[in-house]
Amino acid sequence: MLNKRANGVLMHISSLPGNTGIGTMGREAYEFVDWLKKAKQSYWQILPICPTSYGDSPYQSFSTFAGNPYFIDFDTLTEQGYLAKSDYENVKWGGHENYVDYGTLYVERHKVFSILHNNFKKNIPSDFGDFIKANDWLEDYSLFMAIKDAHGGVSFSEWEENIRKRESVTLEAWRGKCADRMEYYKMLQYFFFKQWFALKDYANKNGIQIIGDIPIYVAADSADVWSNPDQFMLDQNLVPVEVAGCPPDCFSADGQLWGNPVYNWEYQKGTGYAWWKKRLEKSLKIYDVLRIDHFRGFDSFYCIPYGAKDAKIGQWRQGPGMDLFNALKAQFGDMPIIAEDLGFLTDSVRQLLKDSGFPGMKVLQFAFDSREESDYIPYRYTANSIVYTGTHDNDTIMGWCETAAPKDVESAREYLRAGDNADLVKEMMIAGMASVSNTCVLCMQDLACLGKEARMNIPSTVGNNWKWRASKSMFTDEANEFLGHYTYLYGRAAK
Repeated sequence: MLNKRANGVLMHISSLPGNTGIGTMGREAYEFVDWLKKAKQSYWQILPICPTSYGDSPYQSFSTFAGNPYFIDFDTLTEQGYLAKSDYENVKWGGHENYVDYGTLYVERHKVFSILHNNFKKNIPSDFGDFIKANDWLEDYSLFMAIKDAHGGVSFSEWEENIRKRESVTLEAWRGKCADRMEYYKMLQYFFFKQWFALKDYANKNGIQIIGDIPIYVAADSADVWSNPDQFMLDQNLVPVEVAGCPPDCFSADGQLWGNPVYNWEYQKGTGYAWWKKRLEKSLKIYDVLRIDHFRGFDSFYCIPYGAKDAKIGQWRQGPGMDLFNALKAQFGDMPIIAEDLGFLTDSVRQLLKDSGFPGMKVLQFAFDSREESDYIPYRYTANSIVYTGTHDNDTIMGWCETAAPKDVESAREYLRAGDNADLVKEMMIAGMASVSNTCVLCMQDLACLGKEARMNIPSTVGNNWKWRASKSMFTDEANEFLGHYTYLYGRAAK
């Protein structure tokens, strides 16, 4: 799938326009598929679709298997008779159409979901039981969320010891006590995946493949850790011994402290990597292509003592390397995986990427560092790679023009033969499409020529990330014609 020339657009579901506070899998998502098809695209890339936890990051979720209920479309449920428009159309979802108000969303969405649950119980779908049986992770996830609600939302590390450690008698007592709330969370997953697979089917029938995103790690406060503690490096109280992150570099003097528990790779190897096989099996059904975040962590990973305030003190530990991928390939064959191989790379990381056969990532914004020769300059690319102008962690191209080192911007201007900043935005996208990389993915913000106000995430910061949303007016005929023209010109047009 990734060995032919093709083009795509990166925009998360949350960034779609709409009238209920956040992008959903409703009409606007189908219209975006149509927009991509008209522009001769092959891919729609999104961020992780799991439920977000504190900080609203899709890379920190209560479950690696569940879907984000925020993306459930109310109009579709109304058409199916589970809601009335009056249940949600007059709700004030936030103060700005271009930014998600997660605080308001959390409160108001669950009010509507409560109405939905009451209606659902009166008319439970005939295939609801089959859905539960087909998703064995759902029992632990729904119980985890129900117990979390009963504890006021606090981390499971603060629960009573008998339920924190999943003592069997206590588990059964909680299942009885939380039966209705568990059904509520199972219902949300039922509707999420009904809508997701309908959208994916529509995209696929129109020649659009979905590129999904899998974070290498899971959140410390998640159903994954609570129900599978042996898979992670935890102490006897299920508290992480060490957490993941990145050491200090030129982008961050304190490094990046992610806080995720690291894997117990020795234990995982002893199980034949059963947990990862289950995760991949699920993901390969949800997405057409998988982007695995922080691929270098499979070679070696940076560990920070639990409780540290920053990532300055830590050490590198050996990852599973090809042993993991050989086990996965033995079960799944050739997998459509993109390796996010950005960051601090060593010869062993480069060798792992080569041995895996997965295409790595090339980011054009990194190509013009005036301080050193860059691996991201287009003439260094190979066909087996994915070129991006930027990712969700980068500024938009226009924002980069305004905030990057002037020498870097001037270097880009000279290399790309660009005039003003708006011209540089176009020329950088054209350079990506013209490159030898088999796949090129552009950001919707750049196609709309937006500035730093449309940036999705600034790493190592919290509070103002993951909020950007598009307006319908941004999906212009001009942007579509530009995208379609150069996609065709450089041999990337979908047939």
